[in-house]
This record gives sequence, C-alpha cells and structure tokens, in this order.
Amino acid sequence: MTNAPTQRTLEFTPLTGTGLQTSELQFGTWRFGRVNETGETEIDESRAHALLDAYADAGGRYIDTADVYGGGSCERWIGDWLAERDRERYAIASKIYWQIRDGDPNSRGTNRKNVRDRIDALLDRLDTDYVDVLYIHRWDDQTDARELMKTLDGLVESGRVHYLGASTHRPNAWKVARANEIARANGWEPFTVLQPRYNLVDREIEGDYLAFARQQGLAVCPWSPLGQGFLTGKYDRDADVPADSKVAASRRFRESYLTPENFDVHEELDAVAAAVDATPAQVALAWLCHRDGVTAPIVGARTVEQLHENLAAASIDLSPAQVDRLTAAKAGPYDGL
Repeated sequence: MTNAPTQRTLEFTPLTGTGLQTSELQFGTWRFGRVNETGETEIDESRAHALLDAYADAGGRYIDTADVYGGGSCERWIGDWLAERDRERYAIASKIYWQIRDGDPNSRGTNRKNVRDRIDALLDRLDTDYVDVLYIHRWDDQTDARELMKTLDGLVESGRVHYLGASTHRPNAWKVARANEIARANGWEPFTVLQPRYNLVDREIEGDYLAFARQQGLAVCPWSPLGQGFLTGKYDRDADVPADSKVAASRRFRESYLTPENFDVHEELDAVAAAVDATPAQVALAWLCHRDGVTAPIVGARTVEQLHENLAAASIDLSPAQVDRLTAAKAGPYDGL
C-alpha cells in the first residue's frame, strides 16, 4: 500500500512571457457540467464548488476553463464561486473555438464575428470584466492569421483580456510563430502561453515545439497530463477492459493508450512510484513538473480526494536519474530532446 506524499501549499511560478505568476499546478475544470455517455452529469455544481474550495485551500490560484465546458455551465459555476471571493487573487483562463449554435457555421472558429460574440458571452457567465488568459481552443485554418491577431489585440486593448494563448492538439509551432511575427510587426499582442497535450506517453511536442517555446520564452501549460487516466494505473496489460467501461466503447482510446509500448512505459512509472512511495499519477505529474520548458501542468479531478492526491505531486522531488529513466521509457519524435 503506497502512502501518498503530504500535500503542501502550492507555490507560485512565473507564467513565462506574461509577467504573471501561476500556481505550479493549474486546475482544469473540463468535467464541470459535462454529461457523459450514460446521460449523467460527471460533476454537478455542488461538487464543482467543493473542488474549487479544495484547490483554493491548497493555495491554488489559477483556474482553467472554456466556454463550451458543460455547455456554459462550467463558467457560470466558476463565476458564482468567484462572487464570494476576491477576484483579483485568482487568474482565470478560458478558451473559444468550438461551434455553439446548430446550423450556424459562423459560431465556430476564430473569425472576428465569432470571437467578439464569444468573449462578451463568456465574461457574462464568469461575471467578471476580464480573463487573464484567452486561448484559441484549436487552430482555425479558415481564418487569416492577420485577422485573428488584430481581433485578439483589440480584446487586449479593451481590457477584456490580459494575455493570449493557443491550445493545441497537434504540434503547430510554425503557425504560432507566423502569427506572432505578424502581431509583432504590427505592434499587436502576440501569443505568450501555449497549452499542448503532453504526458509520459503523448510525446509529440518534444523537439521543435518545446524548443520553439523555450527559444521564444513562451509558457507551456500541458493538458491531459495523465493520458486520459491511463497513467493512473487503472488499466492492466493482461486484463480485458470491462464491457461496461467507458473506454470499452472507445476504439480511439484503446488504440492510442492500451498498447504494449505504453504498458512498458507504465511499468517504469510503477517502479519509480514504488521507489519514491507515491502513486503512479503523482509521479507522472511530477515528471512533467521536472521537464525543461514546462511551466505548470493542468490537473483535474472528479472528487476532492482525487484532487488532493494530484496536488500532492508538487511535493515529489524526483532525482535526475529518475526523470531520465521515465523520459527514456518512450522515445519522443526527436532523439535527445
């Protein structure tokens, strides 16, 4: 039986490139109001507020959301929670991109009409005058980069947004670089925060993407740090996935995560976890915190107990040899990086 490390108060770390300080572990809220495949709401408002309380009690001050989470309920619940607190003590990040109205293609993407409409709506739900970071949730190849950056700069100039970020599913450093060149050439606000998928088994950003972020001095705040739950140890190499499991119906999850190569990585993770007397999830998060170029991973949780477990990862000090062992467990796209 593993004794989880004692959770300490979260510390602040620079949100590279912005002048802001972020909690060393950011809190992701994508499950707030989410209705799963069985029609159940994964996290209702009462539990959402309990999780936010637990995060704040642990010293957490950086909350990550998006305007589509829970169909907008997530932002409303965060806004209600913030109403009882000092807004200035918290950094709030939200995102825009996904289509929100059936039959209206202009309600998707980062065209000027959609961006201006969405920022007003999300600020209203959050009951705040501004967000600290506004991400584009995905890259929109239908919108010209010049139009995008000019529109986003207008939001910064108006005071409704402080900093700009790009949340990505696949490495696209060249698109961010091009957009930032356009912004700087025109005296507009550039992207300063990146939010890619990154964890022990999803290594696609290693190489050019991380090198670009380091060279440009951009913050990197990874999402899916536990590989959609794979790195928590809940799956067994030799056991069949239960027929009623959510992942049993997800071919993409099985093919992406339940692979021999990834289970090999998990064996290394388990070994390091045993050595430091922690859970696999905690060590997977600690590994990210030790990676050069990573600013602050985004952690989520279904329960307060899970959140406490995840936040305790900040207390784990892996040795250089342990970090190297985990890194070498699965090669990234570029050797030596």
